[in-house]
Amino acid sequence: MQYNLGDIVKMRKSHPCGSDQWEITRVGMDFRIKCLGCGRQVLLPRSKFEKSVKSIVKKKEIKEKELS
Repeated sequence: MQYNLGDIVKMRKSHPCGSDQWEITRVGMDFRIKCLGCGRQVLLPRSKFEKSVKSIVKKKEIKEKELS
């Protein structure tokens, strides 16, 4: 599955604040995700992140300028 900056994902477990939706703010060997409920940021290894994602809620729209 392809993940991009700005995508909103739903995780299997909810955050203690009650939200289960996160925004991806860094992609690479590690993923940094930001809780949409409280704003807390977490850094996860790629393998753990990919196992924890339940679904992609919203994909960020890519503009033509960003592609080139």
